[in-house]
Formats: sequence, C-alpha cells, structure tokens
Amino acid sequence: MRNLIISAALVAASLFGMTAQAAEKPEAPYVELSNPVPVAEPGKIEVVELFWYGCPHCYAFEPVINPWVEKLPSDVNFVRIPAMFGGPWDAHGQMFLTLEAMGVESKVHAAVFNAIQKEHKKLTDKEDMADFLATQGVDKEKFLATFDSFAIKGQINKAKELAKKYEISGVPTMIVNGKYRFDIGSAGGAEQALKLADQLVAKERAATKAVAN
Repeated sequence: MRNLIISAALVAASLFGMTAQAAEKPEAPYVELSNPVPVAEPGKIEVVELFWYGCPHCYAFEPVINPWVEKLPSDVNFVRIPAMFGGPWDAHGQMFLTLEAMGVESKVHAAVFNAIQKEHKKLTDKEDMADFLATQGVDKEKFLATFDSFAIKGQINKAKELAKKYEISGVPTMIVNGKYRFDIGSAGGAEQALKLADQLVAKERAATKAVAN
C-alpha cells in the first residue's frame, strides 16, 4: 500500500512538472496565417502595415516606423493598407487610397495624421477633406473626382478583402510576406515590432535562398 502511495505521488509530481513546463513555454510573438496571402510584388519580401488615421497608436508608431522604412533593403517592399471597419475608418481609408492614387499621399501623410490627431479635425466628409488638402497643395477638384471614381471603389474592396484574409482585429498590425501577423502589443513594443519584422524578413530571405539552391 505504501509503495502504491509513493508511486501515485511520483506520477502526480511528474505530471505537475510537465504542466509547469508547458505553462512556462513562451508563446510566439506572431501568428502564422493558415492561408498565406499573395504579395503585391512577387519576388520581393513584403511588409504590410495596416493602420487608421484615427488611431493614436498608429500615430505614435509613425516616428518609429518611418525611418525604418527608409532603410529597408531593395528586396523588401513596404505597403501601407488602411483598415476599414466602417464609419470614420472607411472615410479615412478612402481618403488615403485617393491620395495614393493621385501620387501625393507621401507628401501629405504626416499632415493628415497631424490634422486628425493633434488638431482634432474629423475629416470624415469629402468636402472637408478636399478643403484641408487644398491647404497642403492638393488639387481640390481632382481629389473629389478621384475620391468617387470607380478605380477607388475597386481599391476599397481590395483593402477590405486583404484585411479579412489577414484576419486582423485592430491596428497597427503588421504582416510579413503574407504569412506572419503581429502587432505592437504581441511584439512587446514599437521597436520590438520592427526587430521582429526584420527577423521574419531574414527568415523569408533564407527560405527563398534555400529553395533557389
């Protein structure tokens, strides 16, 4: 009887140890998508940032991510995609896509962010958008015509479809090569998020070289 009690105690201790080990195993700071999403430019490693002009966390991420983007190697393609969950998200996303189609988004991106985050402008009405953007050198009539164009409607549908495929639930969220999804929180901070992006880019680069060889 005593031996049975000792054996039971040893088994229990062993099981407890296994449970403790499992609990201590750190979770990956990213999610690997079960269905990888094709990249915009085949042959390049893609890094996507999904954002919203109305998101204070995205705004705070700007001075961290922008210098990083400027130093990306030539085999990496960085893409910004507006998250569009309805209401002001959709309005701001349509504004971004319109400015991108006009080829002026990079010139006014910071000004739009500042207007919404610091000056508390709503910029959810297209006329208000056009009036503000005119102060930044954007042609008002051209903006309004492009904003309601068939091409922009197609870009909106594409952005929403990509967000669904990436299975995002908030912003800012980053996607590396259509395979790995993470955010600032899961990465442990803004700087850590970019370090994680670098690691995943290196992982994809190594995988590509291995296939080539």
